[in-house]
Amino acid sequence: MPSITMVWRRFLCTQPSNFSFFNQKPAGVRRPPWPIKQVTKSNFVDSLDEIKNHISDSDFVAVSLKNTGSYSSPWHRVLPFDTAETAYLKAKYAAERFQILQFAVCPFSVRASNKLIAHPFNFHLFPRDELKIGMPCYSFSCQSSYLASMAREDFDFNLCIHDGISYLSRAQESSAKSQIGNPVSSAYVAQPPSSRSVADNVFVERIKSKVGHWINACTRSDTKTDDALVNSLRKLILGGEDYGSRPSLNIDVCSERQVQLVFEMMKSQFKNVVPLTITAKGGGTQAVRVVLTSSKEDRDLLEKELQDMEEEQSKRVRGFREVIDLISSSRKPVIAHNSLNDFTFIYSKFLSPLPPTIDEFRSSLHSAFPDVLDINHLMKEVGPLNKYTNLPSAISYLKRNFFAPIDIDIPQKASMEENKNHGHDVVRISELFAKLCFILKIAPETEHNINGPSPLKRHSNVFNQGSNGFQDEGDDISVWTHNPRKISINNLVFLWGFRGGISAGKLKNLLCNSHKMLSEDDFFDVRLVDKNCAIVVFWKTGLSEWFLDAIDSGEELRELAAEGLMAAGYDAYKWVCKSEILGADLAESLAEFDRVLEGGMEEDADVYWNSELMINFDDL
Repeated sequence: MPSITMVWRRFLCTQPSNFSFFNQKPAGVRRPPWPIKQVTKSNFVDSLDEIKNHISDSDFVAVSLKNTGSYSSPWHRVLPFDTAETAYLKAKYAAERFQILQFAVCPFSVRASNKLIAHPFNFHLFPRDELKIGMPCYSFSCQSSYLASMAREDFDFNLCIHDGISYLSRAQESSAKSQIGNPVSSAYVAQPPSSRSVADNVFVERIKSKVGHWINACTRSDTKTDDALVNSLRKLILGGEDYGSRPSLNIDVCSERQVQLVFEMMKSQFKNVVPLTITAKGGGTQAVRVVLTSSKEDRDLLEKELQDMEEEQSKRVRGFREVIDLISSSRKPVIAHNSLNDFTFIYSKFLSPLPPTIDEFRSSLHSAFPDVLDINHLMKEVGPLNKYTNLPSAISYLKRNFFAPIDIDIPQKASMEENKNHGHDVVRISELFAKLCFILKIAPETEHNINGPSPLKRHSNVFNQGSNGFQDEGDDISVWTHNPRKISINNLVFLWGFRGGISAGKLKNLLCNSHKMLSEDDFFDVRLVDKNCAIVVFWKTGLSEWFLDAIDSGEELRELAAEGLMAAGYDAYKWVCKSEILGADLAESLAEFDRVLEGGMEEDADVYWNSELMINFDDL
């Protein structure tokens, strides 16, 4: 599958661009008549309160993503023989390289009358450096097949680039707040009074005297009759200025300790004064601004204004992540399709960089989203349904074979133009979930709290890809998609170096004829992973170790060695996934592992950086 790395430059966000060839609607394409609210930067603020209320009133939240790609080669997909660890590493690799362009969210409930009440929203996203601080990154990968598929569904690339909603992850937000430059904040938390040194007491008394004189000068009745020049000179001498309509005074500080002392003193000595911190560019506190209010009511009003201003700034920084935070804080079960893929994207884009191990990812994700339900896992409870990998075919199968009437009610309205856009998959996910609950005799309208005893509890937080899930902690795998038989990863061998175009059957015959140990064809089986690499599954314990040794020595399997066949165990495959070599060809990646071992390098060799050894070209 072709992969194109595209670098979206800043001028794309401001200059007109022509993607009209993408937006041609093919003849005969039918759209479901569901009113999906399309949300861009233009109507994002107005939509926030609306979706917040719907999330609060609903029992579940379905999510569906449209990305610029998912895998660059067939073997990059999560395959049946992947363990939970390798499945996560593959999903992590994709999430770190591709981008989300659309994020559909559908709060919904299912009533006893089999009515699905849904409120679907489709958010158009585009990573943009709104704050001009160098984040998020402008570079990501795109796959032409994914873009073509989106274009066939009337995706408007111009709308996405020019009016897509930007965002920062939680980790990026923390970094951004220290780089915005001189924002005023009242959020400083004064520490309990602590013991003071002599220098602390001198500093506090000096500031106390200065602030006292300034307040007296501001509140003297005769100052109101002075002319503008006298008042200006007084402000200049005292160092005061206006903060809106209120007088203020800046106090320079040299450390966070002095900031603490100023806040302690203001709290104990002056009632109608509100202290604010002025953040320096690059972090830290530059000064404390003292604002004088006329009364307790005026002070409360100022504090409310400051809170609103800080919240507005935080919303501007968070962007679309505001929706993610709403879903997370609601603690409602989240329904997804292929949740491992979706939630590695969600984690990397809206929370923080993906952790290196599956256990860390699972633990951290659980704190943000306590209950994730993958409908792929529910599908397995309905026998043959696990053969259907896409939503329309799964729903069609249910309609043909089961009586599961679900009436979809979408109260909101949308224009005909909005009906053409994406977002329909999130309604399909909600519908499929409701149908599966009906067939499995699960009453979803009673599942307001999935943490309690419930039929859905055992389906929660199983990130199901292929036939493995995060709850499978062992090293046993299902080699074939529709075969439940399990086998240890130690009995699996990767084979490459054979002639191009050879079938799995012919490759198996070649192995059977190579040695008497392999003469029984029921001892092992062969499947192709891609055109240049195959997996050999040994059903007899110990045979895989013998085969690897024989290939490596070249003594017992001379004919295979002469043809250039090479083999590696599952550890090599795990190393390839972990090291993120993930080239277009699995055989080349496994061969790289062999070269690393031949070079005497450790699989997980650490690289130590010493800045003293760095060469500065300016010194040459």
